Amino acid sequence: MTDVLKLDAQLCFSLYAASRAMTAAYGPLLAPLGLTYPQYLVMLVLWEADDVSVKFVGERLELDSGTLTPLLKKLEGQGLVLRTRDAGDARVVRVTLTTAGRALKKKAQGVPPQLLCQTGLDLPGLARLRKAVTTLTRTVREANARRDHES
Repeated sequence: MTDVLKLDAQLCFSLYAASRAMTAAYGPLLAPLGLTYPQYLVMLVLWEADDVSVKFVGERLELDSGTLTPLLKKLEGQGLVLRTRDAGDARVVRVTLTTAGRALKKKAQGVPPQLLCQTGLDLPGLARLRKAVTTLTRTVREANARRDHES
């Protein structure tokens, strides 16, 4: 019988170690773009949907404002984004790509293929893994929500 408390038997540790390895793999790929991995995630959101609220970015990345605000300040300091108050509701801060921020998207196109090479996966394998991890995330969140609702 396997000892269920062995570190190597823990799914949580495998996911944690994989996340750290992936983040480390991005470092050298993003350095020429002048981005850290968290900044890259923010830019990915903005390249998909420009001129959005800070709240939208935070929800999309599952980051609180205390984590997101410094990232946005740094990106603004680099001239990649602008933060402005919403004209209709001054409580809402909007984030918009600058010309330089939009131009950086073209330079970033090479990052995903380079990272794919480092994974040893082909595109179908990557898609299967992403789907499995997404399903796991959804299932665990639903279980957590049920538990929280019952307590």
